Amino acid sequence: MIQSMDTESSERILHELEETEDLLDVSDEAPVIKLVNLILFQAVKERASDIHIEPFQKELIVRYRIDGILYQRLSPPKRYQSAIVSRLKVMAKLDIAEKRLPQDGRIPIKIADKDIDIRVSIIPTTFGERVVLRLLDKSSILLGLEEIGLSPAQLHTVDDLIHRSNGILFVTGPTGSGKTTTLYAALSRINSPDKNIITIEDPVEYQLWGIGQIQVNPKIGLTFAQGLRSVLRHDPDVILVGEVRDTETAEIAIQAALTGHLVFSTLHTNDAASAATRLLDMGVEPFLVASVVRAIVAQRLVRVICPECKEGYPPNGEALREIGISSFQLEGGVVYRGRGCPACSETGYRGRSGIYEMLIVSDAIRHLIMEKADSTSICRQAVEEGMKTLREDGAQKVIAGLTTLEEVVRVTQE
Repeated sequence: MIQSMDTESSERILHELEETEDLLDVSDEAPVIKLVNLILFQAVKERASDIHIEPFQKELIVRYRIDGILYQRLSPPKRYQSAIVSRLKVMAKLDIAEKRLPQDGRIPIKIADKDIDIRVSIIPTTFGERVVLRLLDKSSILLGLEEIGLSPAQLHTVDDLIHRSNGILFVTGPTGSGKTTTLYAALSRINSPDKNIITIEDPVEYQLWGIGQIQVNPKIGLTFAQGLRSVLRHDPDVILVGEVRDTETAEIAIQAALTGHLVFSTLHTNDAASAATRLLDMGVEPFLVASVVRAIVAQRLVRVICPECKEGYPPNGEALREIGISSFQLEGGVVYRGRGCPACSETGYRGRSGIYEMLIVSDAIRHLIMEKADSTSICRQAVEEGMKTLREDGAQKVIAGLTTLEEVVRVTQE
């Protein structure tokens, strides 16, 4: 277990490193172990999701990804680079002698009473090995559908979709946009003793009680498609396919939905309408896509303004126009931002919330899919039928004082 550390101790550890001269003893030196512990502890304290340890020609930089943004936090002496990487390799049970090939491993660890699962990825670069650590807090409670940022109307829509007996619900967005969290929240909502729910994931991020979870393993031939075929023999009611990456997986998922299963999955597209055209591009027949896809939800994560240092200010008219807000929609004529305080590490933000675009597949949209219409036409039809775009949903969160104008522009620009 890694004990708590403060800024004073981080300075002391870096000072001790400066004093250590005998490089043969470096990997056994307590300061290197303390420094790695400090890096891990600090990351958990600041709620970081990833730690990047990056070597350059004359320096070593440690950056944390907090609420989706990278911040530089430490710059240990360059000569301790290999010792730090070796220490992490020892912790992850990797080969410390192999420095030319990428390596992946994991470190289960306890930090300040939290069980943290750390995924380790090491790649060789020109100036040495580069390490990225992904931190998964196993003790963190999974969010419910009410807590992920859905408006009451959106929550009602999702609730209706996930209680249907068949069809496919796709959640789309780039890596790190919260798709898995949304699908886990949906599964938790419908999980009950009378339902058989099975998931196929890469990787299984959190254990869900009462749900069978399969980890794909391409090395032994257990792909999404192969796993999905086997799952169908297990009499499931609901299936979660981590991601539709190829035509084979898409076709089996669609067949599963046609034969009376409810299927949840994700796709990597920028908006909801593009997901329908992506399936057609994969070679799936238009009539199959039109008949089984019930809805496509696109999402992004916006940083939430820190409640401790939140302040109102009169906004720039041009910034408002950019995301489609008129000044009379603002209460008191102000929008909000975070000033920056110790609680949010001077960033002005603390935590994240989702913004959503929900495309419900109506008869008109089905007709467009059958005709292989482009995503612009599908999007236009959905907006006519009342779909809010990502930017419009973001604008509502700005008006509600949840996030900033800059944040919505940042995550919704194409």
